[in-house]
Formats: sequence, C-alpha cells, structure tokens
Amino acid sequence: MRHGRKVNHLGRTHSHRKAMLSNMASSLILHKRIETTLAKAKELKKFVEPLLTRAKEDTTHNRRIAFGYLNDKESVKELFGTVSDKIADRPGGYTRIIKLGNRLGDAAEVALMELVDFNDALLLANADKPVKTRRSRRGGKKEGSEETAKPVAAAASKEAPVAEGDDLAKIEGIGPKIADVLNAAGITTFALLASSTSEAIREILDNAGNQYAIHNPETWPAQAQLAADGKWDELKTLQDELIGGRDSE
Repeated sequence: MRHGRKVNHLGRTHSHRKAMLSNMASSLILHKRIETTLAKAKELKKFVEPLLTRAKEDTTHNRRIAFGYLNDKESVKELFGTVSDKIADRPGGYTRIIKLGNRLGDAAEVALMELVDFNDALLLANADKPVKTRRSRRGGKKEGSEETAKPVAAAASKEAPVAEGDDLAKIEGIGPKIADVLNAAGITTFALLASSTSEAIREILDNAGNQYAIHNPETWPAQAQLAADGKWDELKTLQDELIGGRDSE
C-alpha cells in the first residue's frame, strides 16, 4: 500500500524521472504549452512552478539553481526573459492543466499543460471579468457595506447594460469552451458566425490552443445561418446527418 507516499515515481528510476521532468520543463518554457499524460503533467506542475517563482527575481544565484534543474541555456534565458516579464504580477498558479480525454492504444489520460499568461484567447475573454479578491473571515461586516454595495451595483447595471449574444453551443460541434473562445474573438451571434468563413474560424481556434485542432468548423456557418433565420426544424434535420459537427461522408 502507498500510505503516506505522495510522490508518483512514474515507473522510472530517480535519474530517469529527473531527466524526463527537466526536459519537459524546458519544452514547456520554450513552447509555452505541451501535451502529455495527466500523471506526468501533475508531477511537472510541482517541478516547474518553484522555478517560475524564482525567475521573478533575476539574480545569479537563482539562474544557477534554475540551470541545475533545467540543464539548458536557452530555456533558462527564456525563463528569466520573456516568461518572467509575463508572470511578474501573478502571485502563483502559473500553469494550467486541461484534460483531453483518453488516447488510443493504452487509454492513458492525456492533458494539455500550458503557461496561463501565454493563452491570449482566454486572457482576452477574462479581461472584462471582475478580479476576485480574498477577504478575511475574521471580524464582522463593516457598517453599511452590504446596504451600499447593492444600490451601487444596481446603478452600474442600469447605466451600462450588457448585450446578450446567442448561445453558440446550439451549433453541432461547438461546446461551451469553443463558444467562449468565439465570443472572445467577437463572434457572439448566429449571424456573425454565419458571415464568417471556416478558414477564419479555424484561425481563431488555432490561436486558442492545440486542444481545438481536432475540431472542424466547415459546417458551422451553414448551421448558424439556419439558426439566425429561425429555421430550427431544418437545423435539426441537418445536425442529425452530422457526426460531431462534420459531414458524415
């Protein structure tokens, strides 16, 4: 039994595991995202995030420690250059793990691991969202805080109404995450999606990350046109002939 053993050895010797994590960390720093198994991604997160924290303070000591883990001059240069500038204001949580399902062959869980500050599509989508701050649970509520917050929020909502877009997830092949990516790119309605070309949509997905490479947007404009015209019966008939948003042929 593995009582109290929190380290996943990944079926490798100590030297092999250390070399593998070092190479994966260098690839992540240089390419900003890599695809690997979920188990390796979780171990890599614990390996690389302390190095990212050290990169915030560019000293000779920190560079030597980082090189001791990475053993690659180019990745150390990128770490203390481009990467450190991006993560300077982030207090932690520099990486993101996105599950991609199971791969064929050994059915291992596959995940995409990326540096949070280098996903431009998600950063653009979250730019208008309010920043959440932690508040202490100690002490009571400040006098008048609850009474004043509600009128201010109500007044703000009246002054700046937010236009609601269409639910793009109704299009076969578009899930909630892809809908958020399209909304971040300015495609918020069926009409805008219908007027877009599949090549333009493909470029938006490519910029959003490698996890969207398997999606084919060729039928999305045609589906969106039917939805924009309110032809839901025809849309349902078309979607019954599709497989994951693609032509069945």
